[in-house]
Amino acid sequence: MAIRFILSDYVDQAIAQAIYDKLEDGTFTGRIPVCKGVIAFALTLRECEDELRSTLEDWILLGLKLGHSLPVIDNIDLNKEPSLEPMDTV
Repeated sequence: MAIRFILSDYVDQAIAQAIYDKLEDGTFTGRIPVCKGVIAFALTLRECEDELRSTLEDWILLGLKLGHSLPVIDNIDLNKEPSLEPMDTV
C-alpha cells in the first residue's frame, strides 16, 4: 500500500498548473493562477521553478495558520477539518 502525503500531492498538482514567462531582460517569472499572489522571479527557468515551489509552500502554510480558504486543486481540499479515529481503535 502506497503512502500518500496530501500536502505534497497538493503542491505537485499546483506546480503542474504553473505558467512561466521569459521577460524582456532574459529572466523568468512563474505564477500559479489559482493561488492568488503566488509568483516568483529568477535568472533561469530552473531557479524560477524552485522559487515558485518554495513560495507556494510558504503561501500554503501561512494560509493554513491564518485560517484562509485555500483553493481545491485536483480534488485535494486542504480546508477540511481532519477526521480523527477514536483512541480505542489503535
